Amino acid sequence: MTEVLFYHLELASLEHVLPDLLEKSLERGWNAVVQASSNERIEALDQHLWTYKDDSFLAHGSAEDGHVELQPVFLTTSEDNPNAASVRFFVDGAEAENVSDYERVVYLFDGGNEEAVAAARILWKQAASDGLQATYWQQNEQGRWEKKA
Repeated sequence: MTEVLFYHLELASLEHVLPDLLEKSLERGWNAVVQASSNERIEALDQHLWTYKDDSFLAHGSAEDGHVELQPVFLTTSEDNPNAASVRFFVDGAEAENVSDYERVVYLFDGGNEEAVAAARILWKQAASDGLQATYWQQNEQGRWEKKA
């Protein structure tokens, strides 16, 4: 059964949170797909994942890079899964029709954006009605993630 996680971003940006979550996924032996709603966002994430740490980078690629089946993290705006990912991340309001092929699906949304919060609520209700196991994570004042539901 697909596990669905919702990350309510308030104290940290997507650029801060996403690399850590991707690293944890790769540590589990999972390939990942990150789906965004625009090519501009994909390009920005592509640059960020190469430079977010001074002493390392996160190996990744997009369709433009070729050899997509070999990418541990694949960046896209479509619903494809060319690297046989086990976990799929949705950012900036991106979503897919079917998520049942994944072990884990992660929605990251901006808590300061009312439209993003409303969209996450709809997705939460959909996950519940589909019988999926959903959890909701929010940062506390110290920046640690707390399971809220």
